[in-house]
Amino acid sequence: MKHLLALLFSLVLFIPAAKADSNVGYFGFEPDIITNYIGQNSKKLGYVRVTVDLMLKDVSSIPVVEHHTPLLRDAIVQILSKEPEESIKSLTGREEIRKRCAEKLKALLKEETGDEIIREVLFTKYLYH
Repeated sequence: MKHLLALLFSLVLFIPAAKADSNVGYFGFEPDIITNYIGQNSKKLGYVRVTVDLMLKDVSSIPVVEHHTPLLRDAIVQILSKEPEESIKSLTGREEIRKRCAEKLKALLKEETGDEIIREVLFTKYLYH
């Protein structure tokens, strides 16, 4: 009986914490972002196709992100197009690129809106050739 009461009490404490994150919103770039990257020799270009989703701190920020989509897409393309083939094709390189994109997009939206809007940048599809 004591264990049941302890379990119920812990569930009651957990429920409000779960509701606190219910305002999180997601924004997906449509269409996917496709750009060239630098091949191993300068005569060879490869391409990368990335599906990017943004985790936003508040669902009410989606219209703001939609308004700034061209600026954000351009920043991602600029980052991806300057990457060497080794970075594009490695798992650690992909994670570094994702982190750089997150930092850049957060900074751009902070500069444009004065507010921290983005919580995280997610690569939900990542293809290269």
